[in-house]
Amino acid sequence: MGDYLTVGLSSDPFNKIKKKVSYNPLAARRTVLEAIRYVDRVIIEETWEQKMEDVIKYEIDVLVMGDDWLGKFDFLKTVCEVVYLPRTKGVSSSQIKAGLL
Repeated sequence: MGDYLTVGLSSDPFNKIKKKVSYNPLAARRTVLEAIRYVDRVIIEETWEQKMEDVIKYEIDVLVMGDDWLGKFDFLKTVCEVVYLPRTKGVSSSQIKAGLL
């Protein structure tokens, strides 16, 4: 969807606010993302409000999210294109964390 990929990565405290727990700590998740050849920049997200600021600051043209967030980021359509992609069928991060997959 573009030629430069910026990935937003939720910090551990931000995940806690969202009532989510990551399988790996922030540093490990960041290392994995930075090792992906197609990832050009990783932004650590600390707040919900930061998304608008980052889109503007980093001149992001297209924000891509999983469709489980459908409509939640439409407010960003004033500053960028917002695309919701379908989640991969049969893959559940909850099941992975529970050791079921």
